Amino acid sequence: MIRWILAFLGFVIFRFPGGVIGYLIGYYLDQMQITTTRSGSGIGTQRSSVSPADFELNLLSLASLVIKADGKVSQKELDYVRMYFVQAYGKDRANATFRMFNEVIKKREVNAQNICNYLRQRTRYEARLQIIHFLFSVADADGYVSPLEVDKIRSIANYLSIRLADFESIKAMFFKSADSAYTILEIEKSATDNEVKAAYRSMVKKYHPDKLQHMDEAHQKGAEAKFRKVQEAYEQIQKERGM
Repeated sequence: MIRWILAFLGFVIFRFPGGVIGYLIGYYLDQMQITTTRSGSGIGTQRSSVSPADFELNLLSLASLVIKADGKVSQKELDYVRMYFVQAYGKDRANATFRMFNEVIKKREVNAQNICNYLRQRTRYEARLQIIHFLFSVADADGYVSPLEVDKIRSIANYLSIRLADFESIKAMFFKSADSAYTILEIEKSATDNEVKAAYRSMVKKYHPDKLQHMDEAHQKGAEAKFRKVQEAYEQIQKERGM
């Protein structure tokens, strides 16, 4: 991406201020390039991958929206995000991402729809599911996911084109209720035993950690957490029904 090349050159020549200026110039050049590509070939007809640095910044931006959704900033949620990024990318790389966010992104309004449009066109569906799971984990870091945080994550899921059933499935992993096991498996409580078994097999395929082998370790651990919730939901239903 042009932004990172110019940011690096700016940093080499003018140190950190030059890096910030280079990034901003490169960002607008990148956006012009994207617009040109779309106008020539039609929106959505070209699918390119997102660079690791862009993915990290955009993920951090979405996390910041969730943290601020209920009008207060929880230190536990901030600590969770920092720990997650350190585990995923290493301390030096995580610190660089946070610095860039604080110096460039945080100073202007973060637009969830623009970020999600960018990620939706460049990431696999299972990676976007993991983003939603990560955002719920951020909201749950202080022990309580508020309705405003749920609404914010729901809007992000909509922008990422996440199916409603998949959103409700991941949400149910963080809210205990009489029907949460069924919601996680995306079935009704009236489902037959055979339908329960079929739903479990389907969810195993959808949430299997192997689908995120291309992502960093922390994201793979998140996939394993989702996978365990699916297994626990199935085991709970088996126990209740004597299957």
